[in-house]
Amino acid sequence: MKRVLFVCVENSNRSQMAEAFARMHGGDKVEAFSAGSRPSGVVNPRAIEAMREIGCDLSSHRSKSIDDLPDVEFDFVATMGCGDACPDLRAVLREDWQIPDPKHLPPDRFRTVRDLIESEVRAMLRRIGALPSQ
Repeated sequence: MKRVLFVCVENSNRSQMAEAFARMHGGDKVEAFSAGSRPSGVVNPRAIEAMREIGCDLSSHRSKSIDDLPDVEFDFVATMGCGDACPDLRAVLREDWQIPDPKHLPPDRFRTVRDLIESEVRAMLRRIGALPSQ
């Protein structure tokens, strides 16, 4: 099983959606986590709605801190916009995904970011061997 982690600033939008997509597409081959460098304490209702539109329920998720993570080496870590605030988490592979924060975007652009995150997650799962190549 591969351990994957997604980190952004608030852990309320991007990293939450990425974690959900990793669980959806990685199934039992992935243990997915998300966290924030400065967690907001809540998952954005707009992220919950955007994911609900595609059949994924984030309503029970909570915004978590990097401090809440298990002390393990991750197979993959993606950071998204937290810059220097993202500590050097132990990872076999680490990438900084240049994905815009959808927090204040209109619904159509929010969905575009959601779909970009799904695409990035699927590509990453293929790279680490948790999703068949296409």
